[in-house]
Amino acid sequence: MELGLITFADVGNLTPQQRLKNLLEEARLADELGLDVFGVGEHHRPDFAVSAPAVALAAIAAQTERIRLTSAVTVLSSDDPVRVFEEFSEVDNISGGRAEIMAGRGSFTESFPLFGYDLDDYDELFEEKLLLLLEIRSKERVTWSGRLRAPLEDQGIWPRPVQDPLPVWIAVGGTPKSVARAGVLGLPLTIAIIGGQPERFVPLVDLYRRAAAEAGHDPNALPLGINTHAWVGDDAAFAPHYMAMMGRIGRERGWPPMTREQYLALRSPTGALAVGSPEEVAEKILFEHELFGHTRYLAHMSLGAVKHEDVLRSIELFGTEVAPRVRAEIERSAAA
Repeated sequence: MELGLITFADVGNLTPQQRLKNLLEEARLADELGLDVFGVGEHHRPDFAVSAPAVALAAIAAQTERIRLTSAVTVLSSDDPVRVFEEFSEVDNISGGRAEIMAGRGSFTESFPLFGYDLDDYDELFEEKLLLLLEIRSKERVTWSGRLRAPLEDQGIWPRPVQDPLPVWIAVGGTPKSVARAGVLGLPLTIAIIGGQPERFVPLVDLYRRAAAEAGHDPNALPLGINTHAWVGDDAAFAPHYMAMMGRIGRERGWPPMTREQYLALRSPTGALAVGSPEEVAEKILFEHELFGHTRYLAHMSLGAVKHEDVLRSIELFGTEVAPRVRAEIERSAAA
C-alpha cells in the first residue's frame, strides 16, 4: 500500500509566505523519509495558502527526487480542463514523471462565483469538464463540444506529459453518484473520511467496484485511496488546534462546536481520526485496510494552527515508525 501525506497548507497564525516555505520543508522531509505521495489542496480562502496546486507542486518537484505529487484536490468544476492538463503536464516534466491530478467538485464553493460559474450547474460542470480532461490526456489534438464550455476544433494541447497517460484520480467525500461515475470511467478513486465511523463508507467502495465491473473494468486492478485527518505524537499539540479548525468551519456550515467527547470518539479505535502513538495510528490504518482493501492511504496533517516543528515531528514519526509497521503487516498478511 502506498503511504503519503496531504495538506491544505492552513495559514494559521503565519503569513502565506512563511506557510509556503514550511510547505516545501514538509514535502522535502516526506521525500527523504521514503513516503510515496505528497498532495496539496486547492482553496480560495484566507485560511489556506494554496489556490493553485500546480504552482506549489512544481516548486516541490524541483526540490524532491522520488515522491509522487498530486493535487488534493483540483476543483475541476471551476477550472478549465485544458489549463489543468497543461499545468500538470509541466509538473510531470519538471518532476520526471511524478505528477497526478486528483479531481474533485470541491468541499467549498468560493471558486464558483470567483471564476464566474453557476452553482446550479455544480455536478454538470464537473462531469463535462472531467470528460474533456480525459479526452485531452488521450489525444494530442482535440475536437470537442459541450454545453458549458466553448468547443475545441482540432486544437493541439502541449506540452505532453512524461507519463502516458497522466494519472487522473477522482476524489469524493461520500456522494454515491460521484463514486459510481469513477467506477464507470475506470478511474482511481480516493475517499476522504473526515467524520463518523469508517464502516459507513464500505457501501460506497462496494458501489465503486460494482459500477466498474458492470462497465467492463477489473475492479481489483483499480487503485483505491483513503484519506483521513491524522496526527502522530502528543495529542495536546494537535487536539486544540484541530477542534478550533473544525469549529470554525462548522460555524460557516451551521454545525455545532465540536465537543471533547466527539473528538475522543473520532480518535477511538473505530473512529475516523488516525491520531495517537505510532502504534495507534498504524492500527487505525490497518483497521481501515481490512474494511476497504485500499491501495493508498494519505494522512492529512498540518491542520489548523498546529506548530510547524510539531508537524515535522509528526511526519517523521509517520515515515520512520508508522509506515514500516503498516507495510510489514500488509506484506505479512499477503504472504499468509
